[in-house]
Amino acid sequence: MAYELYYWPTIQGRGEFVRLALEEAGADYIDAARESEGVAVMMRMMQHAEHPPFAPPFLKDGDTIVGQTAAILLYLGARHGLAPKDPAGGLWTHQIQLTISDFVAEAHDTHHPVGVGLYYEDQKTEALRRAAEFRDNRIPKFFHWFETILARNPSGNGHLVGKTLTYVDLSLFQVVEGLSYAFPKATARALKRAPLVTALHSAVTERHRIKAYLESPRRIPFNEEGIFRRYPELDG
Repeated sequence: MAYELYYWPTIQGRGEFVRLALEEAGADYIDAARESEGVAVMMRMMQHAEHPPFAPPFLKDGDTIVGQTAAILLYLGARHGLAPKDPAGGLWTHQIQLTISDFVAEAHDTHHPVGVGLYYEDQKTEALRRAAEFRDNRIPKFFHWFETILARNPSGNGHLVGKTLTYVDLSLFQVVEGLSYAFPKATARALKRAPLVTALHSAVTERHRIKAYLESPRRIPFNEEGIFRRYPELDG
């Protein structure tokens, strides 16, 4: 039975981290909200499921529904060889993903620092200040942490965990993609000081299934409705 992924049909957002894992695994899945009446089905599931997800994305696998990006990836990683099999390795991988989730949330808050219910135009002054802090301090700090993990991985091979690709490698790839869209100048500066992160991003880009996905219509283009939004004034 195919997995059913439920997420907003016009943006990459947090759902893209799950899509990348499903694509790399070669898993049979349906991007359900992009189907006819898919959004209505998604909303009904959120309202009536026994364990209702707080928000998309969520994954349906038979009778099992898993919400929250990090939890979905924890679930998929164990089933598709995208995480270590030993408990300590699995926990470390999950910890990295949770840190990536923090990074993504901070990226989002650069354009919505006051409230998610307000338009960007209603909080531009605050966004300029928040974005400056994110560009100058937070992007370099997070990249330095990932660079350190890559350098200290005893197995090498350019991965964050172990000898082979895991879902956190895919997630870091997506963060670099998103930041390069939203903050091209700041991200280019930060990547100059993070050669191992840069190399990981390049390696993921060339993976057969990922490359095919990126070139397909299944990959939704970045836009100003998702997490990573390009407002040139915020790039300094």
